[in-house]
Amino acid sequence: MELYLAVFIFGLSAGITPGPNNIMLMTSGMNFGIQKSIPHVLGVTFGFPVMVILIGLGFSIVFDKYPILHEIIKVLGVVYLLYLSWLIASASPDTLEGEKSKPFTFFQAALFQWVNPKAWVVATSSISAYTVLNDDIYWQILTISGVFFFAALFTASTWLVFGKGIKQILQSAKQQRAFNLAMALLLVASVLPVIKQLFKQYL
Repeated sequence: MELYLAVFIFGLSAGITPGPNNIMLMTSGMNFGIQKSIPHVLGVTFGFPVMVILIGLGFSIVFDKYPILHEIIKVLGVVYLLYLSWLIASASPDTLEGEKSKPFTFFQAALFQWVNPKAWVVATSSISAYTVLNDDIYWQILTISGVFFFAALFTASTWLVFGKGIKQILQSAKQQRAFNLAMALLLVASVLPVIKQLFKQYL
């Protein structure tokens, strides 16, 4: 129970703080509403624990042996997040409510975890911090991922509802555009440390 509680508190504290997932969820809640954004929430809720399992059961070994793969994913993640930032910043409420613009699907949100720098940090740090060598490592990883499922469900839903609440406050199209721009800038800010690290490493 101590392990479950510790991981749950860690998951809540990590999941409730602003990051790419939460910024996207809040933006989706504001622009598309709760019902249309439920697949997004479920994609995060299931996708992140699966990521924890895969990293814990062997992906970390692959990345240790072939670090270039991790660097490629990191660069692709930064590019994709910057692209999403541009889409959010340039979108108007009219285009967001039209048929051409849709919220994340379940699989898009689940796959998004692999290009999310914050998800990588939380997943790898939780495995290193909350597992011990003198116990069943597979059971520990499954336990951690299961606890993260409930933590992610709570935090993702909270940010989605918060985004929907923002919609009630921002009534005009101008205010909603300003909100989207602010969210886009926050999304860019969330990857600036990764960009800085890449510049130091390769330039």
